[in-house]
Amino acid sequence: MRLRLNQKNIPILATIAVFLIIYAIGGFMYSGFFSLRVFVNLFIDNAFIGIIAIGMTFVIISGEIDLSVGSVVALVGVLLATLVHDHGMHPMLAIPICLALGAVLGCAMGCLIHFFQLPSFLVTLVGMFLARGLAFLLSLNSIPIKHPFFESLVDFGFQVTRKVWVPSIAMVFVAIFALGVFLSHFTKFGRNAYAIGGNEQSAVLMGLPVGRTKIYIFTLNGLLCALAGVVYSLYTMSGYPLACVGLELDVIAAVVIGGTLLTGGVGYVEGTLIGVLILGLIQTFITFQGTLSSWWTKIVVGVLLFVFILLQRYLSTAYSGGDVGTAKQNAQDDGRTATE
Repeated sequence: MRLRLNQKNIPILATIAVFLIIYAIGGFMYSGFFSLRVFVNLFIDNAFIGIIAIGMTFVIISGEIDLSVGSVVALVGVLLATLVHDHGMHPMLAIPICLALGAVLGCAMGCLIHFFQLPSFLVTLVGMFLARGLAFLLSLNSIPIKHPFFESLVDFGFQVTRKVWVPSIAMVFVAIFALGVFLSHFTKFGRNAYAIGGNEQSAVLMGLPVGRTKIYIFTLNGLLCALAGVVYSLYTMSGYPLACVGLELDVIAAVVIGGTLLTGGVGYVEGTLIGVLILGLIQTFITFQGTLSSWWTKIVVGVLLFVFILLQRYLSTAYSGGDVGTAKQNAQDDGRTATE
């Protein structure tokens, strides 16, 4: 029997291989690297990045980009801290307000992109400056968040072993990942996103709701950014206007390393999860090593990103008439099915 490798799966297979190689090297060099505690910490320390990366996956699959995510996280964190610490608002009321703010910002950027035919790069660049400016308008300094309900959210979780604790922020990350997998594989929304990213003009001719889907995608991404801001506040117990500067680049790197094509139409939420874990694994590797600066994380991620961009370029050109093209055609077919 002859096994045939589908070219569209090469990026995600490469991502899994990189993850396993780094994990194996770390386990071979350092005792305790293979422990369950280290693995669970990957989900805890990278929960807010992972939540944003899942939303960014849908944005990039649809052929767009969002540069405002880091600023929205900072804005939500400062707003939440201001409402709880300065105005005495209960977190049960403040958190929904922050989530609604993120969704409104995302929806507004999606509407501008669709109705005015503006590039998402420019619209979200404006959103980035606007959100960061609003964060500084609320406060110039870090604001601690001290509230019994907020502390109970931090302490909520379950014990796996005597030394391994799974807190609420890790559970939120896993729940959002499951939601992302469901939306991408089992809904019209997911199929439409693939079809738009594969070929937007074809999607229009097929009668797909292109504009509405784009607005939904940016609204979802804004909502997830706000949720990541809440998770980041739970992680740091504070809000800071200078937080998460440059986070958008880390998120885009995780999505690309996870196998999503920057040209749109091809990608997996599952690959994004592995991409986020690779970023965390590199940081863990450096922590175990002990003598290397944390900036080596950026260097290694840069090298990995360069390799994956070359891989994407190779697949997009050498196999443009092959399976990658077929993958985009399949996405369009999925979109056609969604209209039926």
